[in-house]
Amino acid sequence: MSEPAESPLRVVVAEDSFLFRAGIVRVLEAAGFVVVGEARDAEELLEAVRGQRPDVAVTDIRMPPTQTDEGVRAATLIRAELSGTGVLVLSQYVNESYALRLLGDSASGVGYLLKQRVMEPVGFADAVRAVARGGCALDPEVVTQMIERRRPDGPVDLLTENERTVLAGMAEGRSNPAIAREAGISEAALQRHIASIFGKLDLVRDAEGHRRVLAVLAYLRAQED
Repeated sequence: MSEPAESPLRVVVAEDSFLFRAGIVRVLEAAGFVVVGEARDAEELLEAVRGQRPDVAVTDIRMPPTQTDEGVRAATLIRAELSGTGVLVLSQYVNESYALRLLGDSASGVGYLLKQRVMEPVGFADAVRAVARGGCALDPEVVTQMIERRRPDGPVDLLTENERTVLAGMAEGRSNPAIAREAGISEAALQRHIASIFGKLDLVRDAEGHRRVLAVLAYLRAQED
């Protein structure tokens, strides 16, 4: 007997620009997602998410009425109310404070990307899937900025250069094969690096997906000061 097909992931999209919202919807649907709701502001987003209980909510940071941080505030509320719904926030510019505020005490089921990543359909779809699985997907530019101002003598300072490269890839929500290609190593070598990262960050044995999230959170917290 054949295995039952997996149900497509369900997404709500919030963006006040009709054209950009339509573009996001088109990219998601082409990648096999089902868009179950669209919103023009944070109020509509919360209403759609509470009604539809999607796997992921994709939202712009700045929406009416103030065009400041409505999207982050709505995303934070969704994370608090609906643990089964991941949130992926889109921003015009890199803002590390928004990213860290969004993460709170957990990097599970959260993403922060620049809007331009929507124009990279494969990577954007991978980020949505990573968030739906309870993972973390941070924009490479955010990760790069954090690496550049990494404080010395923190837990991440125990890692080798290759291990930091692997951990940065994990923070960006990349798959193991993608990280291995980027680092120029085999997947077997990658697994050894990941095991070493878990050991150096003193992460107890658990499901690897959960430890990956904890590793990313430790990595981000190490960059704050």
